[in-house]
Amino acid sequence: MENNENMNVEQEVRSLPRIGSPAPQFEAVTTHGTIRLEDYKGSWLILFSHPADFTPVCTTEFIAFQNIYPRLKALNTELLGLSIDSVYSHIAWVRNIEEKMGVKIEFPVIADLNKDVANKYGMIMPGESTTETSRAVFIIDDKQIVRAIIYYPLTTGRNMDEILRVVEALQTSDAKGVATPANWKPGDKAIVPPPQTQEMAEERVNEQNVECIDWYFCKKDI
Repeated sequence: MENNENMNVEQEVRSLPRIGSPAPQFEAVTTHGTIRLEDYKGSWLILFSHPADFTPVCTTEFIAFQNIYPRLKALNTELLGLSIDSVYSHIAWVRNIEEKMGVKIEFPVIADLNKDVANKYGMIMPGESTTETSRAVFIIDDKQIVRAIIYYPLTTGRNMDEILRVVEALQTSDAKGVATPANWKPGDKAIVPPPQTQEMAEERVNEQNVECIDWYFCKKDI
């Protein structure tokens, strides 16, 4: 029996989305009607889960997500929330946030009562809770590939500046063929991919418009 349980856990872990893998497809009821993942083809998507409606930390997060939503839309990026609550609970909570906090939530929220989407994306952490989704963030690109995954514990609210920064960094890497260093933000120099041959290394250190500390570590304005 124990071996079978271990095998089931291993199979479930292997089936969870990884960075660089296709995002699991779904169709779900939301506060904006039925939505499918494929509806977002051609745009980036931040799919995020929260533990429960009408809770203080989640309320601060929804307000914060709404505050960065215009900047995300300018980056061709949409928001989609999720929790294991009913659509009626979501609607009541969103209306409450607008009434009490003065913030209108413009993005849809999935009502994942059967945990279908949560299980596909590994949003439930049994060590924390079996009835609530964790604070998971999946950044999915315009080709519906998972590009970044961030998990936060139930007690810790998310940092919106970092989520926005990751989207900007990924899109910059795609557009410019560069990598981004620690603490990078738009306007900073980016990392040039290291040369792959000795000849290329010699050329790199003499290359114009590139700032090299050594042959393998060069930055440039983008």
